[in-house]
Amino acid sequence: MSRADVVVIGSGIVGLGAAYAAVRRGLTVTVVDRTESPVGATIRNFGHLCIGAQTGEARRYADVSRGLWLTLSRDAGFWLRESGTLVAARHPDELAVLDAAGDGIRLLDVDELLSLAPLRADGLVGGAHIEPDLQTDPRTAAAAIVRHLAALGVDFLFRTAVTGVRAGAVETTRGTIEAGHVVVAVNHDVDQLLPEIAERTGLQRCALDMMRAAVTLRHPLSAPLLTGWSLVRYGRFAGSREARTLRDRLHAERPDLAAIDLNQMYTQLPDGTLIIGDSHATAVQPAPFQPEAAFDAFLTEAEALFDMPTPRVLERWQGVYAKGPHDFLVDHADEGVLVLAATTGIGMTTGLGLAEENLTSAFGWAPAMEGTP
Repeated sequence: MSRADVVVIGSGIVGLGAAYAAVRRGLTVTVVDRTESPVGATIRNFGHLCIGAQTGEARRYADVSRGLWLTLSRDAGFWLRESGTLVAARHPDELAVLDAAGDGIRLLDVDELLSLAPLRADGLVGGAHIEPDLQTDPRTAAAAIVRHLAALGVDFLFRTAVTGVRAGAVETTRGTIEAGHVVVAVNHDVDQLLPEIAERTGLQRCALDMMRAAVTLRHPLSAPLLTGWSLVRYGRFAGSREARTLRDRLHAERPDLAAIDLNQMYTQLPDGTLIIGDSHATAVQPAPFQPEAAFDAFLTEAEALFDMPTPRVLERWQGVYAKGPHDFLVDHADEGVLVLAATTGIGMTTGLGLAEENLTSAFGWAPAMEGTP
């Protein structure tokens, strides 16, 4: 039987954030995951850290996460850029949403937007730059964070399934681990380990389709790019009167895109390839079958927006994340057992801060000292 001050179940971004919060306070930490490396939503995303598009609790977690991402990228040595986020506006009602959003969002005219994003000029009416946002490569960032935490002393037990959780102990397929505190950070699989919490909180799964393509652009995309379909999703914009007008128009004009719950957005990775997506389907257990109509729509809309030849698709995939009636799941399964999940698709943006704040609060820790690795 082994022991750790903190046992973290799950090696996604929230679990890694929990391990980072604990090890920075000098605690012994064990992370348990049934896979051999992070393979879930933490690597199946755009790498877009959309801090400035959040509001309320989500913005608070996002702001904390921003500082942690910057520190981790420096210490763990992975690619991260303070790019901000671009928004392409193709209708006056989209500009109205952006104009109503306030500080931290700089409106752009068409010429300035075109200098930052290789778009077709026809149809554009302007855009914006969301200033606080960051971009990383999720495929390399998660692995680098694991290596960094291991170097700091975190013990990773991969290919190890958790079969039970109780106060003071975690049962696994490799034996029992005694724990001072336990953090359950298994994203959408809360119902596999703690079904009563999943049922009580209305937790479901959201499946999304994405693709990566080789593209030929006249110049690189300088930041992640959002569109009007994005503005009706993110908290800072979606609740406004202007966004309701925008949503009504988009759904009336393009019911086909509304039917796949499109978030039309793009990020360009350091190798020049473009991540394109994404659609959304929510259920307790979404079907694993990916409709080709969604991918056709992605490519058609990308070609209409960007000034480029037809993209060459390299990869397609389905991501899955926890979805609930609120932005976050923060619960207690037992004394000293904290359950955490981002339940609205902004885990990369908020997960590090979600873990940092809630572990500090739940376990009565002092804030980590500035400059602690």
